[in-house]
Amino acid sequence: MRPVSQMQADIIHTQGVSKTFGSRAVVDNVSLKVEPGSVYAFLGPNGAGKSTTIRMLLGLLRPNSGTISLYGLDPKTDRRDILRRTGSLVENPSVYPHLTAEENLEIARCILGAPKSDIARVLQIVGLGNARQQIVRRFSLGMKQRLGLALAMLGQRDLLILDEPTNGLDPAGMNEMRSLIRKLPTEHGITVFLSSHLLNEVEQVATHVGILSAGKMVFQGSAAELQRKRESRLRIRVDRLPEAAVLLAREGWDIEVADDSLLTSETNDPAKINRTLVETGFAVHHLAVESASLEEVFLNMTQAEIQ
Repeated sequence: MRPVSQMQADIIHTQGVSKTFGSRAVVDNVSLKVEPGSVYAFLGPNGAGKSTTIRMLLGLLRPNSGTISLYGLDPKTDRRDILRRTGSLVENPSVYPHLTAEENLEIARCILGAPKSDIARVLQIVGLGNARQQIVRRFSLGMKQRLGLALAMLGQRDLLILDEPTNGLDPAGMNEMRSLIRKLPTEHGITVFLSSHLLNEVEQVATHVGILSAGKMVFQGSAAELQRKRESRLRIRVDRLPEAAVLLAREGWDIEVADDSLLTSETNDPAKINRTLVETGFAVHHLAVESASLEEVFLNMTQAEIQ
């Protein structure tokens, strides 16, 4: 048996993909690696190039340079095979509001040549089994998004590509969509690639993460690897803050004054810092080790985007 290359083993594999509009590089040398069975969150500020990348993955745009592979297939020559295995939800779902959920799915099913049993299957997956006969114009936004997801899953899909799937939803709708996305790989064997500018997507659904800033990849790895970038620091609240900072710096600690606190990344011996302050006559009100938030990690990685 011929060995499977890494490119073939990945559901999505891009190498050095770039896209320019005029003189502006919207996507710049992006290499993606999406493993089967993952929920890959493609993060970045608005305008970072996420939607352009998705359009290239779906064959709606051609890159200026680089290679794209889905299932080891080339979109330029194997687009029909790729689209047969790939569902997508980009922006708002295209539905007929005067038809029922079932009628909307029946139109798409006939175009795809999917079996009739698929309608009940996908409605059950997205939690709309009891709403199949309801007119879509009466659906909430969250229900319309789930119907869009059902449309994307008609046929035998190995991959779903979702562009901001929780955008515009209320908290209940966001929770429903995230719960559904989490189950797709484990319960239905569908790999998910979703773009978002929301860090909650990482913490609640993603197994793997790619972060895009100004068209460039600044991070790619597992969600656990991203979590490990949350550096720990010691926060100290003490009276006579400037004098305490001078004392600790003189004793050899790297100290930063931040608002009403002192911060140091040297977290190995908080007891020694506390003893030094107390024995020198300072009143320590608060001393605790804390981790940087994911938001701070994200902002540090995407700093070029907001300068």
